[in-house]
Amino acid sequence: MRDEAFMREALLEAEKASRIGEVPIGAVVVRDGQIIVRSHNLRETTHDATAHAEVLAIREAGRLLGGWRLTGCTMYVTIEPCPMCAGALLQSRIDRVVFGAPDPKAWADRSILEILQNPGLNHQVEVRDGVLAEECGAIMKRFFRERRRTPQ
Repeated sequence: MRDEAFMREALLEAEKASRIGEVPIGAVVVRDGQIIVRSHNLRETTHDATAHAEVLAIREAGRLLGGWRLTGCTMYVTIEPCPMCAGALLQSRIDRVVFGAPDPKAWADRSILEILQNPGLNHQVEVRDGVLAEECGAIMKRFFRERRRTPQ
């Protein structure tokens, strides 16, 4: 039940992204049962290809915790992490990732590759997928449906 509650918080971040024209992906980092960081995509706003919700959350969590190792933390993210974000999650030594909807086009953990739990790497992350998948997928579908209708 706690996973669903934290995913709802990540969904609120995804809604914030959508309202400012960003791809609606949201993330929260939790430690000791408390949200320590909230983030959402800012690639368009910052003109930065690396400004994904997960990367921004990792940077802020490291700053707040005073180190790059995020052991003891869980990240909740609305969509399956892309390869860049999965790599950043491994490098941060985060313990656990919970994501909502799969993303067969970005494919970093379950859809095509299994970066987060690859036994050949020096760190593996516990993964739970499909948490509030319908809601997480719906916000993405709605965003792109609206973008296709609106001339850019």
